[in-house]
Amino acid sequence: MASYKGTYSNEQTLNFIIPIILILFVGIVYVMTQRSGSGFVSFILIGVAAITMIYWTKVLKKMTKEQKPKYMIREHESKSWVYDLIKGEQEFVFVAEVPSPEDKIVVRLIEGILYVRGSGGFSKEIPIEGSTDMQIFDFKYRNGVLTLKIRKL
Repeated sequence: MASYKGTYSNEQTLNFIIPIILILFVGIVYVMTQRSGSGFVSFILIGVAAITMIYWTKVLKKMTKEQKPKYMIREHESKSWVYDLIKGEQEFVFVAEVPSPEDKIVVRLIEGILYVRGSGGFSKEIPIEGSTDMQIFDFKYRNGVLTLKIRKL
């Protein structure tokens, strides 16, 4: 079954608001031209209205721009992370490159999932089949490479 999911972007909002601002500006110009009295004051007020309209249009454009988050994981870094899991009868050896100082690395094995966390938002979850009755026996970290030995209880 086909479905349609409509989206409403910031650009559509801007395309709706700018004509409203333009209509308000034309209304102000009309009121000022119909006003009796000095033409010079009306001319100044129309200029102020034009400057205000231009200013608010720029502010609205700036507000509705699609902004990228300041801190984001780069796609190629998250996809290119590689680890090696060597399975034996009684022991698994896990080897991976982890970008972090040794004191910032946290490794846990909970219900068959190995959680690896480092500094700078680095976090990975690796499912390890057959490790529900195992625990981490040895932890080594040298030159950015993490080596774990996981043994049966």
